[in-house]
Amino acid sequence: MKITPQHLPPEIKKAQNTEVSSAKAPNDQPAAEKVASSIKADVSRQRMLSWFARVGISPSMMSPDPKKQKHALERRKQILETQKASNLQSVLNIALNVSINEQTSDNLDADWFFAFSTMAEEIYSQPMQELWGKIFAVEVAHPGSFSLRTLQLLKTLTHRDAKVFNKAVNVASRKSSDTVPRILVGYHKRKGLLSFLRKPIPEQLNLASVGLSYPDLLSLQEMKLIYASEIESGEYVEGQRVTWRCVNENITLTCKTSGVALVYYKFTSVGSELYKLVTKSSNEKYLQELKKVLGEVFNIS
Repeated sequence: MKITPQHLPPEIKKAQNTEVSSAKAPNDQPAAEKVASSIKADVSRQRMLSWFARVGISPSMMSPDPKKQKHALERRKQILETQKASNLQSVLNIALNVSINEQTSDNLDADWFFAFSTMAEEIYSQPMQELWGKIFAVEVAHPGSFSLRTLQLLKTLTHRDAKVFNKAVNVASRKSSDTVPRILVGYHKRKGLLSFLRKPIPEQLNLASVGLSYPDLLSLQEMKLIYASEIESGEYVEGQRVTWRCVNENITLTCKTSGVALVYYKFTSVGSELYKLVTKSSNEKYLQELKKVLGEVFNIS
């Protein structure tokens, strides 16, 4: 007698159906993965086409027909020139809205302006255009504020680089008698004969804990915005007082003992020029940690 499914007990039938379903499931999974992969590939493809369209390039742009090829190249040139003109217009509009109270009667250097315009026409991101607009407004009001070397470096910076620099600006301080910003990180104390008997105290704060990581510092050094190594000030004597301004807060340090030097990262001349343009926001956590460290050797007010 031939055994057919209808002769089997219900339990066996159920087990067989489960096995069949399980066997089919793996075959469905690759299909779903293929669909998801295809969608991702299509999204990436559209992004690629969109970016290249902004510079007048498409997959079928170059035709064997010389006339069509010439037309495509002329269209690409027009797209690029239009974009450059749009970039300059954006920079100008931003500059016109920058308010500067004090101005000199000196004229803007023509060589500086044409070098500026040549570089600014290739600034495409809106945040960086804002920075270039501010630079132009300041330079018109105070010719000589920004060197061409600064502009050349600035042209290589991305919006991401600018965000890192902004973090450094928010923890930078300046003395009233100095225009060069510094990032105070702690102090160095000349060791005495009995220093080994005292409990060790932290002499530097951890900048990474307040938002400025070690990779950030390396990036700033590579961009020539801060010097590559920490610097020590001259030694302070007991009772000596110095005032620093960090964003909107003044910090007055009165030395408790002699032989103490501040440790800091110093901005380069280019970094100092750009520092004046960046919108600043106080880093409260940094100020708290800095005061905690410096409080060991300074009275702070």
